[in-house]
Amino acid sequence: MARWLPRSTALTRFCQKLNRVKTLEDDMMETSFNRCLSTIDLTLLGIGGMVGSGLYVLTGTVAKEIAGPAVIVSFIIAGFASLLAALCYAEFGARVPKTGSAYMFTYVSVGEIWAFLIGWNVLLEYMIGGAAVARAWSGYLDSIFDHKIKNFTETHVGAWQVPFLARYPDFLAAAILLVATIFISFGAKVSSWLNHVFSAISMGVILFILIMGFVLAQPKNWSTQEGGFAPYGLSGIMAGTATCFYAFVGFDVIAASSEEARNPQRAVPRAIAFSLGLATGAYILVSVVLTLMVPWHTLDPDSALADAFYRRGYAWAGFLVAAGSICAMNTVLLSNLFSLPRIVYAMAEDGLFFQVFSRVHPCTQVPVVGIVVFGLLMALLALIFDLEALVQFLSIGTLLAYTFVAASIIVLRFQQQKGDVPAPGPSGQPSTEPHEGPSGGELKEYESFSDKLHLVDTDKSKEQREPGQLKAAFEPYLEFLSDFYPGEVVTIAVVTLMVSAICLCSILVFGNTHLHLPTWSYSLLLVLFSLGFLLSLLLIWAHEQQHSTQTFQIPLVPLSPALSIILNIYLMLKLSYMTWLRFTIWLLLGLFVYFGYGIWHSKENLREPRAQRVSARYVVFPGGSLEERVQAVQPSSQPATRLPDTDSEDCKR
Repeated sequence: MARWLPRSTALTRFCQKLNRVKTLEDDMMETSFNRCLSTIDLTLLGIGGMVGSGLYVLTGTVAKEIAGPAVIVSFIIAGFASLLAALCYAEFGARVPKTGSAYMFTYVSVGEIWAFLIGWNVLLEYMIGGAAVARAWSGYLDSIFDHKIKNFTETHVGAWQVPFLARYPDFLAAAILLVATIFISFGAKVSSWLNHVFSAISMGVILFILIMGFVLAQPKNWSTQEGGFAPYGLSGIMAGTATCFYAFVGFDVIAASSEEARNPQRAVPRAIAFSLGLATGAYILVSVVLTLMVPWHTLDPDSALADAFYRRGYAWAGFLVAAGSICAMNTVLLSNLFSLPRIVYAMAEDGLFFQVFSRVHPCTQVPVVGIVVFGLLMALLALIFDLEALVQFLSIGTLLAYTFVAASIIVLRFQQQKGDVPAPGPSGQPSTEPHEGPSGGELKEYESFSDKLHLVDTDKSKEQREPGQLKAAFEPYLEFLSDFYPGEVVTIAVVTLMVSAICLCSILVFGNTHLHLPTWSYSLLLVLFSLGFLLSLLLIWAHEQQHSTQTFQIPLVPLSPALSIILNIYLMLKLSYMTWLRFTIWLLLGLFVYFGYGIWHSKENLREPRAQRVSARYVVFPGGSLEERVQAVQPSSQPATRLPDTDSEDCKR
């Protein structure tokens, strides 16, 4: 059996490599970027990422085909659901003011491979999203000129009938992406100024729509003669909520820009709150005026707002709506092109992606290589590919990122802050330098054969409870949990909570349709997995968490992140199987990149030292009430600590 031990040790080390977390610098404000963005800049970036073509297209589509005038309620619920995820991003963006968004947040709390997969999926999400918006921008502009651009291209270039390729090459979409790439390359300040211009025009048009819409409103359009306020009932409202949820996915550009914010601790949470509030208000109010101007069942899903003004005798207003729509789509393009290279930069800076993308231009202070390369790739996607089949892919990447960020909040909140525990050495083990113990004296550390043996004072009532430790009120009932490291039980409970959420949502989504479960088993499984979810939540709550920090903290932890987790998983399972198939293929490609390059070039891998001849370590606090019962195995450079002979013989045995 001894021959299996090296393999077990190697497997353990391999798993530790996969789950190692990022070591943050002491001064997280130090950066090679230019910290020039204010709260207003970040807020307008967030609004630009959320209030895009969805305001002009999505509202009419959901109102006519899914929810009716109750689309208003759908946007309210979707806005609240997005708020749960946004608050998680706000806390992380304030505490870890580094670029990378969900990738960075997962890396500092969950582990390396999970962070890489999140970054890998977000990368594709931004590329497809930017290319899809560019094609929508091109199509909208083409429709204003009676499709002359499309007809000219098909006549002089030709049309294709190839699967996954567009019917004709969209040169206009590729051109707008290349122009946006050039502007983004000039630096964050230029990008922010350009976003200000387009956002101001877009918000001016929205204000015009609201004023004119309320003037032309007719309350009878909500009456029972027209089908009522909620013609599709509660199911239609919830189905509309699932669709409307994706209108708010642009706020993560704020977190991705936190390394360029002047005061990220304040600016990031405020910008996320302001932008999400304004975007939610815009969607709700536009839905109100749209369904009051004309009967909901007569809306044109492709151009609902412009068509509504045209039918009320204000054809000239359609041109203003078209201008606002184009400006709104420009802000979304800028948001995608602004965020994507910074996430790639964060991955490359950590060694998980190719180092060429970590280069920052000395003058513009932006990752210009990433901007140019991924701008060209985005333009190529928009030029030749049919993106309608891939648009649903955006949802799964976003929801997966939201899920891991919410889980990361719970893990991080119940971890000890830097300085609370002995600082880790290069190998991930606690440092051998003296530290201050809980009673204020010197904390001495010794080497022994077990790295998990901690001699603690018997008088636990006088100890100050630290994050991750069991609350004193629960200790008499859960005493067996006190032997774990602080935060260890919470991590296990978070994994259990996520597994329970996946099983619970799977039963809700597939129980009656695909699995055809009988009523008794359906109900039983719902009860069992709901209990698993709630018990995991209570177990997390029974531990101490970080309370006093100088940055924003999401309230009601772990309840708020847990609700976000279960909602995101539910929406992920509602996606089509083809989306999951494409997602799996992309994940496998990402794993190939990670194991072929990232795991070996990771900066955390370079920090790991060579193996030392130390069996283990344990900690002794000064105070005289502790008994040393383990023979210390000291390195040759340190004096050995003598223990009673009887215990020494036990150790030898």
